Amino acid sequence: MKRSPQFVGLTFAVALLVPLALAQESHISRDGGAWSQEITGTLAAVKNLRVKVDAGSVILRGGQQQAINYMVHTRAKTSSEQDARRQFENFKVSAWVKGDTAWITGDWQGKPPRHFSGEFTINVPREMAWVKLETDGGGIDAMGVTGKVDAASGGGAMHLDDIGGGVSAETGGGSIEVGTITGDIGLRTGGGPIEVHHANGKIVAETGGGGVEIQSAGQDATIETGGGSIELRQCNGKAKVSTGGGSIDLGDINGPVDVDTGGGSIHLASAKGHVRAQTGGGGIELYGVPSAHVETGAGGIVVKLVNTGGERSDSMIETGAGDITVYIAPDVAVTVRASVELGNGHRITSDFPDIHISSEGGPYGPKTLTADGKLNGGGPVVKIHTATGDICLKRAGR
Repeated sequence: MKRSPQFVGLTFAVALLVPLALAQESHISRDGGAWSQEITGTLAAVKNLRVKVDAGSVILRGGQQQAINYMVHTRAKTSSEQDARRQFENFKVSAWVKGDTAWITGDWQGKPPRHFSGEFTINVPREMAWVKLETDGGGIDAMGVTGKVDAASGGGAMHLDDIGGGVSAETGGGSIEVGTITGDIGLRTGGGPIEVHHANGKIVAETGGGGVEIQSAGQDATIETGGGSIELRQCNGKAKVSTGGGSIDLGDINGPVDVDTGGGSIHLASAKGHVRAQTGGGGIELYGVPSAHVETGAGGIVVKLVNTGGERSDSMIETGAGDITVYIAPDVAVTVRASVELGNGHRITSDFPDIHISSEGGPYGPKTLTADGKLNGGGPVVKIHTATGDICLKRAGR
């Protein structure tokens, strides 16, 4: 008998829904001074998955299975089995497939009790295109899918690893730990620390006050914290980094750098582009940069100028109170203009005969020190200034 397309489509929809009702099972048992319920079920393998729960943590694992399998473990801390069953009934766990998206939800029917916890463990095919995980308060742990993962929690900790399509993760205050991600990353937490091992794409990491540690960024990196320290070991693009008051430690940056801290120290191993570094009061060390704009309210400064082969611009190196040491590579052509505002008891020294050092003022009055000169015929201006401190101009190796 020939069947119409409408009949075939209806049969397919029913075939998806029937196994859901048959496959989901629940079991209640005693758990110490509480009661626990375990719900298991199976959904058809589709492109996308959405998980949205009012309570509980979410664990997602990608693998070689051909279906979506889930297990929900809930726990009610009460001595009465009747009370526990009432709580389990009020926390409704549902699962269904609509189009190319599978849904798993956990919804409170009424006011949630105080001593109730849940854990959703979901195993999916690795080739999922998109997964969205949402919980009002628990943690999220996801790994092993080739698509994109979006995760949101009201305040729990997050762990994400081995994700092929990028990650967006946000939590109200928990920590965020990320392993290897292929694709762009956006991370936000209200106050917890952030740690990233390897990001192949662009990364944006923001926290209200925790520290941030990123081992490797394949493209541009933007990092911001309200007051914690920041460490970025390697970045293949430009880096924009800021903290309200912690220290900043940067490794090798394959592009320009913009770094700012309210009062901590700044250290940079190397950068291929222009560097802007500013702190309210800590020391600054920049090694292997083509040019830089450096300011600190009170602290020493060390800068090494090298020829990176890219475009170079003028530099300004300034501290309100502290010593400044500038290393200049032999193949760098610059025009140096240095000054010590309150030169009494301080000095300017130089390894370069082409830089001329002079002073103004008597032995009993204010004394100003200056140094000017062109290296390798001159080039972009390097302006160096300290209100009170020594300036040392040194020859650097290549």
